[in-house]
Amino acid sequence: MPPGPIFDNSYARLPDRFFARIAPAPFAAPRLIKLNTALAEDLQLDPEWLAGAEGLGFLSGQVIAPGSDSIAMAYAGHQFGNFVPQLGDGRAVMLGEVLDRTGRRFDIQLKGGGRTPFSRGGDGRAALGPVLREYIVSEFMAAIGVPTTRALAAVATGEPVYRETMLPGAVLVRVASSHIRVGTFQFFAARQDTDGVRALADHVIARHYPEAAQAEQPYRALLEAVIAAQASLVARWLLVGFIHGVMNTDNMAVSGETIDYGPCAFMDTYDPATVFSSIDRMGRYAYANQPNIALWNLTRLAETLLPLLHPQEDEAIAIAQEALSAFGPQFTQAHRAGVMAKFGLASTGEGDAEFANAMFEDLSGNQVDFTLFFRRLSAAIDPGVADEPVRSLFVDPTAADALLARWRERLAREPEEANSRRARMDGINPAFIPRNHRIEAVIAAATDNEDFAPFEELLAVLSRPFEDQPDHADYAQPPLEHERVLATFCGT
Repeated sequence: MPPGPIFDNSYARLPDRFFARIAPAPFAAPRLIKLNTALAEDLQLDPEWLAGAEGLGFLSGQVIAPGSDSIAMAYAGHQFGNFVPQLGDGRAVMLGEVLDRTGRRFDIQLKGGGRTPFSRGGDGRAALGPVLREYIVSEFMAAIGVPTTRALAAVATGEPVYRETMLPGAVLVRVASSHIRVGTFQFFAARQDTDGVRALADHVIARHYPEAAQAEQPYRALLEAVIAAQASLVARWLLVGFIHGVMNTDNMAVSGETIDYGPCAFMDTYDPATVFSSIDRMGRYAYANQPNIALWNLTRLAETLLPLLHPQEDEAIAIAQEALSAFGPQFTQAHRAGVMAKFGLASTGEGDAEFANAMFEDLSGNQVDFTLFFRRLSAAIDPGVADEPVRSLFVDPTAADALLARWRERLAREPEEANSRRARMDGINPAFIPRNHRIEAVIAAATDNEDFAPFEELLAVLSRPFEDQPDHADYAQPPLEHERVLATFCGT
């Protein structure tokens, strides 16, 4: 493979009002913290070159590779329900687009790459902690098969950034199938720039949903495709206890990938009202509210597409509403099927919604750890000694006994050999998640002592999330009371 990237920058060929051309900021002493070798190879990038001096220059933005056309993208967005007509990449610089081994197109972006015309007074830099958090969580999501942006590298800048205190600076080299958001469409719609909306829609169809181009109504097909992708994505979030934290319209990618891991976290104790984001004081983006917010965001996308859906506004609204009405059933079907699979069941039928609801009420009422419950459940298919590890998770162990009895009764309706069922369950219920207290410990070690060994070890454990890994059993444990993380921060 060639030593450096081979770029083919389709977004940069769109009209100039879609972005600002900007070079990444200079940094005092960039140093490679972590290179994602496997991802580099998938992107047809030479890991040895990336790990060397020239590669470090590229990954830190200090050297602009041939073919790169670095830009900051323009977009708008609803932030906690309030519309901001201009946001944009305030601390991110896209270096360009490359093709992977299969010909799929991916952006390479420097998050923390310096001030841009969209920085709104910010410094455009990133602190080390948020870079490590996004690296860990995004790579875990990839490991469990949830659509996500990826981390190609983490680079220390050798310069401090100033937030509440002075922190070491860093850059995340992020890879995405694109960085186009609902807010990107809103940017043009807010300016009544229908030509811009159409050009963007055509670009998204060509890049992400080419089958829509063949539809009788291509823009309706685009909207329907994005709705389906988001319904599936948010269902998968809930199935692993993930809370995005800031589901603003500028943080929803039309590709259906999870993007912008700011104050994100994974639930320990099951509670549908769980909120971690320090700025989400009203619970807008709580765990169980994420499907409602996804539909709200998709409605904002539909509004931007109205001029493309039909020349008559009433007809356009009717088309949009019909498309949006599919979200609820699509989400419910994906989530319910996923829940039943977590319980070791291959189908859904009459009474299963009530079965699942009753199960989750017991988990909530007994402060049960979400991840450990499902992981331990597979060993308890048959009554016996494996019941006790499940019972120990419950405040009231007799509630566990009743739950296990109901579950086994439901299993009996789908006879299957226990080892086969157990293998299926263990293949979808992870033994390990990025526990919040573990991430905070990694960040503290790196920030306070420049010790990246905990970061490397946590990454290694999370790269095999469905394996028991007895030598690392501590990583599966929930936090002790004094270790609990109650609030996370976006790092801007």
